Amino acid sequence: WLRYRKIAALSRDIDRILHGEAEVSLDAYEEGELSILQSELIKMTLRLREQAGQLRRDKKYLADSIADISHQIRTPLTSVELILSLLAKPELSVARRMELTKELSALLARIDWLISSLLKMSRLDAGTAKLAHDRVSVQELIRKAAEPLLIPIELRAQTLTVCCPEETAFTGDLQWSVEAVGNILKNCMEHTPEGGEITATAVENALYTELRIADNGPGIDKEDLPHLFERFYKGRNAGEQSVGIGLALARMIVEEQNGALKAENLRSGGAAFTIRFYKGTV
Repeated sequence: WLRYRKIAALSRDIDRILHGEAEVSLDAYEEGELSILQSELIKMTLRLREQAGQLRRDKKYLADSIADISHQIRTPLTSVELILSLLAKPELSVARRMELTKELSALLARIDWLISSLLKMSRLDAGTAKLAHDRVSVQELIRKAAEPLLIPIELRAQTLTVCCPEETAFTGDLQWSVEAVGNILKNCMEHTPEGGEITATAVENALYTELRIADNGPGIDKEDLPHLFERFYKGRNAGEQSVGIGLALARMIVEEQNGALKAENLRSGGAAFTIRFYKGTV
């Protein structure tokens, strides 16, 4: 009878825990026949509370992310609506119509890039992105990453200098790595003045393969440096077109391949991004 009485009391306490009461104590069962069960229940309770706290944090993060995404997409969509209203005017000149069409195309390309980047980040978050484990030539990686930026770099009279031994390589996914390095190169290009220089150097040793991308621009503001890889973070010197996800995505891709990405200011001026792909687990 005493045993069943204790079990009934324990059942009531468990029910109170399940209904969200935080002050329920199971210390009364730490001795006797129910002590082992009490110990396991405490472990389970702690685990459930940790999960509940994590779920609340995830819910808040999701709500904040959705708000940020909505804002980032709404801004170019507003411009698209404005341009469409202007294009509908019959008295519009051909030259002005062509100019507006070009702006519209750029805005749609920006929206497409934004959605594509957000989908890639969500796949990495969910663990559904399957990255390859192939031998990746760093020379080929830099060439593919820089290809879409060659014309903008030329228009800015900038110089891209690559110093990479032909045999330098790492184990990873070429296409995803191109996305990461491309975002870093684009960031350097946008923060380098006309006539400036961007350098990409690579070395390989027994521990890791390192790719270092640097520019001779104004560098990174000290207040921005700790937050540079946070999602939707826009630094003080960020351009109007910046949405703050390129560098965040780059770090996610690098870390997914057993790598590390850091940013720093150079003593000689400018910023440098260092990627290390480790050959073993770190």
